[in-house]
Amino acid sequence: MAPDSQANSQAALATAMGEAAELVEQEIDHLLPMSELTEAKLFEAMRYACLGGGKRLRPFLVLNSAGLFGVARDCAARVAAAVEFVHCYSLVHDDLPAMDDSDLRRGRPTVHKRFDEATAVLVGDGLLTLAFEVLADPATHEDPKIRCALVAALAKAAGMHGMVGGQMLDLIAETTEFDMGSTTRLQRLKTGEMIAFSCCAGAILGRASQPQAQALHNYAHDLGLAFQIADDLLDIDGDPAVTGKPVKRDAAAGKATFVSILGVERARDQARLLADQAARHLDIFDGRADMLKAVATYVVERRQ
Repeated sequence: MAPDSQANSQAALATAMGEAAELVEQEIDHLLPMSELTEAKLFEAMRYACLGGGKRLRPFLVLNSAGLFGVARDCAARVAAAVEFVHCYSLVHDDLPAMDDSDLRRGRPTVHKRFDEATAVLVGDGLLTLAFEVLADPATHEDPKIRCALVAALAKAAGMHGMVGGQMLDLIAETTEFDMGSTTRLQRLKTGEMIAFSCCAGAILGRASQPQAQALHNYAHDLGLAFQIADDLLDIDGDPAVTGKPVKRDAAAGKATFVSILGVERARDQARLLADQAARHLDIFDGRADMLKAVATYVVERRQ
């Protein structure tokens, strides 16, 4: 792609991501209102964890994958919000002292610092269960089979064979030396499976054909690895003022990463290769997936 064309594509993507983020922000605000109940502190903390920050990449993937199949925007927005609830829950728990022990997230105090550790645990529990409540609601899709498929797919992506399993591997990696294969599996589970669900949710909602669903799955696989390599690079040379979170934590913990195994330049090259490969998987959609293709470039060029 020519430099001018790529710049225009990324500008269009930035606008589209901003619009998607605003839509999801509104949906989260609607699905998670303030409360006057005695336990109102929990609702306040859940909103603090979800609103007012974040790239909203996963919701963007949901909305755009759903758009390929003409899915109603309000239905897709509910699924996008559910994905963000799970993502935010994972960040809240990841930041706890028992995990990564982080004081900063999205440029402000983490939930356990702003409130307290017990509340942070409950916030994560509340957000995870709310996600499934949203997916199971008929407002998300009129077909109960589609709703069940969404619930099952998200449960797998977020659970022991997905994100939670990956988090366990991440803890093990602090005391065990991982090779390239083990590191790739760790990141596929911890990060990649939720990105894969975000891409494939649109195919489920839109009753996509098998080739179309497979194309989105292949795209998500390569996109997830590219995203994680970029994340590892940001942990090495990112600016906390831009990333909104501490950097150089993986090296301090002695964890193997794509950067520690490949080196900085080889890791950058691999991320770009994966991004290009991810985009090619979408050729089946005949130009209707240009925003998703642009995301592949975005994830390796981002600075936060």
